Amino acid sequence: MHLENKWFLLLLLALVPMVWTYIRRERKRPAVRFSDLSILQKLPASWFIRLRHVPFALRMAGIALLVVALARPQQGTSEEEVTTEGVDIIITLDVSISMKSLDFQPKNRLFVAKETIKDFIMKRRNDRIGLVIFAKRSYTRCPLTLDYNILTGFLDRTDFEEFSDATAIGTAIATAANRIKDSPSKSKVIILLTDGANNFGEIAPLAAAKAAGALGIKIYTIGVGREGEVPFPAEGINPFTGQKVVQMQMIRSDLDEQLLTDIAAATGGKYFRAQNAEKLKEIYDTIDKMEKTMIKTKLYTSYADRFFGWLIAGCIVLFVESLLSLTLFRRIP
Repeated sequence: MHLENKWFLLLLLALVPMVWTYIRRERKRPAVRFSDLSILQKLPASWFIRLRHVPFALRMAGIALLVVALARPQQGTSEEEVTTEGVDIIITLDVSISMKSLDFQPKNRLFVAKETIKDFIMKRRNDRIGLVIFAKRSYTRCPLTLDYNILTGFLDRTDFEEFSDATAIGTAIATAANRIKDSPSKSKVIILLTDGANNFGEIAPLAAAKAAGALGIKIYTIGVGREGEVPFPAEGINPFTGQKVVQMQMIRSDLDEQLLTDIAAATGGKYFRAQNAEKLKEIYDTIDKMEKTMIKTKLYTSYADRFFGWLIAGCIVLFVESLLSLTLFRRIP
């Protein structure tokens, strides 16, 4: 509720001397005196006597309602115009066999990466996000979309590329850049997560990164995995029973941090290293803060007068007060 002429409320101060005058008059002794009124004090007071102040209370209420009507109460209707400049993001995820390593125990690298990415996705607003996965080859798992539930569904169903220990980082960058290069968005981002060095593909990773940078695409690279040897569940077949068996063995990480640093630098991005699940979450939180959607908001409010109800109520109350004062509660001077 909004009052257009709120200064009219100062008229309510006029009620103070009116109330004071009424109280003073009620306490004033009668002009005609009688020798003894004690016998009348024993008589029960009628309801006329008990309610004798009602007309005055109605008069004060009626005046107050009219003053509020003069202040012009108004009801506002707000309309909000929101203009957004979203960020287009392609998440590029390594699904090679090495992502089965268990240095992010109790889960493997891919599981932890997917859960962290899902948290990152659900924090975004008004941004189109897509998913590219890669190992020996790369392909688009989900194109740019605003439907985050569908995107996370594709992410949940993403699994390892079996029998592939190759990592084609250059091809992955080219696939992601091809998906985002024609986007009208002012901010285009690729988040590349891998645990290995580039060892396959015909496209050189740094050349692909420079081409992406020329198209206005920024690349954030994330290297996952601890340094040195890490536990890896090697699967095999028991020659006697034919059953699949899993044996834990130690493998050495071949992450090429210098290459990932150069890829990010070529596009104005940044390289991050995650050696545990907590650090990986911190990295995605950092990227989330760095790549914010621009939102402009304009608020419009239109008002409609609502004084008529107050005016009618005040007039009705004053009419009832006048009617009672001239009939039931009429005073004889």
